[in-house]
Amino acid sequence: EFRFSSPSELLDALEAHFDTLNNFLGIYFTMTGLHVLHVIGGIVVIFFYWLPGANMWQTDPERFTNRIEIVGLYWHFVDLVWIFLFPVLYLL
Repeated sequence: EFRFSSPSELLDALEAHFDTLNNFLGIYFTMTGLHVLHVIGGIVVIFFYWLPGANMWQTDPERFTNRIEIVGLYWHFVDLVWIFLFPVLYLL
């Protein structure tokens, strides 16, 4: 049973418990947060070229194909980063 007479006692107990995890949790949330931002950015660009950007296919197909290749390279790079990030954060 946990009983604390003040919020500061609760915070002190939590800090003592999680003190050794602060560096790991900071790195963990920073890396996964940055990865999520890049995934969201990739999804936005993919949907742009799938819906409104698809009109470029009629006007300049070579440029459109180049853009699709770049989006694919970006998406696979983000995936490759996660392939290395996952073992480092979850398995080590």
